[in-house]
Amino acid sequence: MDEQRYGEWVAVRRHGAHVAELVLDRPKAMNAVSTAMARSLAGACQALSADRSARVAVVTSTHERAFCVGADLKERNSFTDAELLRQRPVTRTAYTGVLELPMPTIAAVHGFALGGGFEIALSCDLIVADRTAVVGLPEVSVGVIPGGGGTQLLPRRVGVARAAELVFSARRVAAAEARELGLVDVLVDEGADTEEALALAGRIAANSPVGLRAAKRAMRLGHGLDLRAGLEVEDAAWRSVAFSGDRAEGVAAFNEKRTPDWPGE
Repeated sequence: MDEQRYGEWVAVRRHGAHVAELVLDRPKAMNAVSTAMARSLAGACQALSADRSARVAVVTSTHERAFCVGADLKERNSFTDAELLRQRPVTRTAYTGVLELPMPTIAAVHGFALGGGFEIALSCDLIVADRTAVVGLPEVSVGVIPGGGGTQLLPRRVGVARAAELVFSARRVAAAEARELGLVDVLVDEGADTEEALALAGRIAANSPVGLRAAKRAMRLGHGLDLRAGLEVEDAAWRSVAFSGDRAEGVAAFNEKRTPDWPGE
């Protein structure tokens, strides 16, 4: 399996030609996001964003009992106010890097996905979780707020009132309730999260890479707009693919009753 390391704690693995696995690999700290890990995550996302062959990305963890427990509070405890302020753009770039990946993204969650860890998952388009998953945004319990996108992403996923209850209470939500509330999208047996996420990624990657990126762009940019404005966003995205090589190949393959060989342009 091809693997590219980004610093000590983040890797990108390739599964076939078109599925990329973005691996959180700081097991001794349950993938707590330190300054160094944030830089590595941002670097990996920057490289993935520029990789036109990657049609789908899956975010995974090497720790058996955690996806990611959020910010490295041991490191934070040693910071001066000035150091904390300097760290902020570094961590923000890491979370934004996941959010702005241009291809469809899937988080494979098991064990704890808390604070910034859950925000990494929320930054993905889909979340596959196994039955050991425990998710939540507990930041107000330590005197801060979700700062990796949580206050904006969670309401968009589950609605404002439900997000308010979860953020204000700082409570942790086990897998079954998380699926019921819409905090995760697919619930699988213990230990099957990565396998299922990669299988889903493979099914998605069979489709047009040009179409996938344009559809994601339309949904992301159109969300929250009034219907008329959203339809204009959709029309712009449609125009960006209507005269593409992928569109021509897709129509030809359909009529010739064969599997498309996407040019990706």
